[in-house]
Amino acid sequence: MTVDVLKANELKKAAPVFGQLSFDDHEQVVFCNDKDTGLKAIIGIHNTVLGPALGGTRMWNYSSEWDAVNDVLRLSRGMTFKSAITGLNLGGGKAVILGDAKTQKTPQLMRRFGEFVDSLGGKYITAEDVGMETADMDIVREVTPYVTGISEDKGGAGNPSPITAYGVFMGMKAAAKFKYGSDNLKNRTVLVQGIGHVGESLVDHLTKEGAKVIISDINEERLQQVSKQYNATIFEGKDVYAADVDIYAPCALGATINDITLERFKADIIAGAANNQLADDSKHGLVLREKGIVYAPDFLINAGGIINVYAEIEGYGKKEIMEKTENIYHTTLEILNEADVKNITTHEAALRVAQQRIADRKNRR
Repeated sequence: MTVDVLKANELKKAAPVFGQLSFDDHEQVVFCNDKDTGLKAIIGIHNTVLGPALGGTRMWNYSSEWDAVNDVLRLSRGMTFKSAITGLNLGGGKAVILGDAKTQKTPQLMRRFGEFVDSLGGKYITAEDVGMETADMDIVREVTPYVTGISEDKGGAGNPSPITAYGVFMGMKAAAKFKYGSDNLKNRTVLVQGIGHVGESLVDHLTKEGAKVIISDINEERLQQVSKQYNATIFEGKDVYAADVDIYAPCALGATINDITLERFKADIIAGAANNQLADDSKHGLVLREKGIVYAPDFLINAGGIINVYAEIEGYGKKEIMEKTENIYHTTLEILNEADVKNITTHEAALRVAQQRIADRKNRR
C-alpha cells in the first residue's frame, strides 16, 4: 500500500464526511438510525440558496458505509446543479437508505424514514429514486408533507420516470443535432445500459423514433421482457463499453465513465439518465473532449424527474411539465455550443451556468 493511500485512509478515519473527496461545502449531513425498523439512512443537504433541497431517496445494498456516504454527497451535489440549470427554485439534497430494497424495505421502515425527513422542517424534500416506488412515497406522505412524487390519485404528479426519460431523449436529440447536424435518431444505434423504469421509457421513445436499440442489464428476466416488448436487441458482447454504437446511454448507476472504460468507448455521443456518470468530473470530461465524444451533462438532461415532482410544489400541470422538459433540448444545444466556443468541457460549461445562477441569488440576498 502506497504512502498516499495510507494517508487517504487515515484522513477517512479522522474525517469521515469532511475528508471525503465528494464533500463540496455541504450544508448538512444527517445520519438516521432506528433499531426497531432496522433503518440506517443518510440525508445529504448540499445547498439551499435557491430553495429547499429536493432530491430522491435511494435504497441500495452498499458494500460499505463509506460508499453510502460518498454516494449521498455526490448525488446531493448533483441535485443542486440540476435544479439550478433547469431554472427551478430548489436546492440540492439526496437521501440513501442502506439495505436491500427487495428484502428489507417495509412500510414501518419507510414511515420511520419519513419521520426523520419531517424533523428537518422542510429543509429537505424527498422523492423516489433507485429502489423506491411511488407507493413508498405515499407511505412517507403519511407522516410528513415534505415528500413529492406521490400517486396522482393522492394529488401528486405520479411516477417521475417517464418524464425523466423524455428529458434524456430530448438531450440525446440535441447532442445528435450538435454532432451530426440532425436530431433525427432514425437508424442510429443506441445502447441503453440499465432498463429500469427510466431506461425502459427511453427505449420506448427511441423505438418510436426508429433507432436501432440495444439493451444491457444485470437482470436477465427484465432483458427478455423489454426485448420482446420493443423488439430491442440484447447486448451479447463481453464489453458493453467497447460496443460499436453511435450513442451510449447509461441509465443505471454512476461512474461508468472512468479511467478503465474511457479507453474502450467507440460511441460518438454519451447521453443517459444515470447520475454522476463521470467518475472524475474534470479529468474524465476532458478526456471525452479530447476523444471527440460528445457528452450531454447528466444533471442537465436527466432533470425531467425533478421538473415533474416540482409541479406538486408549484401547482402547475402536465402541459407545463412537458414544456419545461422539452426545453432541455434547447438548453443542451446551448451548453454544447458554449463548450465548443470556449474550448471547455461540456460538464464545465453546464456547471458554470448552474453556479452562476446560485451566485446571483446569493448576491441578491
